[in-house]
Amino acid sequence: MSDVVKIGIVGGGLMGREIAAAIRRWPALIDHPSRPVLTAVCDINPDALEWFRQIETVQTLTTDADELFASDIDVVYIAVRHDLHEGLYTRALHAGKDLLAEKPFGIDQGAAERVIAEADRAGAFVRVSSEMPFFPGAQAVIDYARSGAAGRLISVRSGFLHSSDLDAAKPINWKRQAQYCGEVGVMNDLGMHAWHVPLRLGWTPRRLTAQLSDLVATRPGPGGEPVRVDTWENAAFHADAGPAEAGFPLDVRVERVAPGEKNTWYLDVVGMSGGARFSTALPKTVDYFAIADVPGLGREQTWQRVQVGSQSVWPTVTGGIFESGFSDAILQMWAAFLAERAGQLGDRFGCATPEEALTVHRLAAAAAQSEREGIRVDFSS
Repeated sequence: MSDVVKIGIVGGGLMGREIAAAIRRWPALIDHPSRPVLTAVCDINPDALEWFRQIETVQTLTTDADELFASDIDVVYIAVRHDLHEGLYTRALHAGKDLLAEKPFGIDQGAAERVIAEADRAGAFVRVSSEMPFFPGAQAVIDYARSGAAGRLISVRSGFLHSSDLDAAKPINWKRQAQYCGEVGVMNDLGMHAWHVPLRLGWTPRRLTAQLSDLVATRPGPGGEPVRVDTWENAAFHADAGPAEAGFPLDVRVERVAPGEKNTWYLDVVGMSGGARFSTALPKTVDYFAIADVPGLGREQTWQRVQVGSQSVWPTVTGGIFESGFSDAILQMWAAFLAERAGQLGDRFGCATPEEALTVHRLAAAAAQSEREGIRVDFSS
């Protein structure tokens, strides 16, 4: 019998609704130890709460986060502006709730450190949202990398790209203002997506350089007047990873101006003995590199494409031949979160940890230093 876990959501926007929908799909998971029930939702905009009235398990709809924290929920998911993370996260933890936090886990490194200290004090279970590695194709590349089949690594590439900022006439919003998003801009917005897997696989950089791009100087304000954009749109990290005697270049990119891309997450791992690569632009497929005997040609280097099907971290009733999408990745992330909370994740891939989120903040700070001073930054300490 699965244990009931009462869930609260703070932030009834796009991601809040996505999480609510994922919880409704929970019966698709096979033999999961937890059964989440959404019981409370908070948003400062009363209109945003209306959508949640159709969910019969929701008992509390409020514009006051402290009212939600005072209710009998077990876990809270919080999706708000970055400058609000620290205050809301620490209040939730102080109220005794476990937390699935949105990235970047505080507006800066100091905020992340203070939230971690409060989580430790409270003894709470805390993880950070990062759903893209839960695509089946991403898991296939992760498994390949862990197996050692690639041999000595030649290079690793990871990134998250979209094109929403290509339109310079798009009105200003909080993600384009440092006081709300953070001074490192896109690295706060998208960095956790791109760094989650490299950090989990032990590929923390030893040294890095970065190229940060400020591509749009102003955007239209509420009255049409130009408002300064003071955050970076794109960031490219070029790092040395792996042990010094067998190091490899690690290229990590996060971009809000990537023409033609719509939330494209990718991971490429290539070594002397083989390789694997996946992109959500082709979500059904993984490419594998191998040396093969080809009739008439002999030994050749080949990239071969495999369709991976639907299964990811936690088994589902979905047929293995079917494809997976973003909503399925959200469901799998929550399955991993609640299984780990119940002590039953085992060796399956888990959600990003607060410590990994803190490392992403440190990487962003190092990237900003590299850009500012034109130097290669030592990240080994």
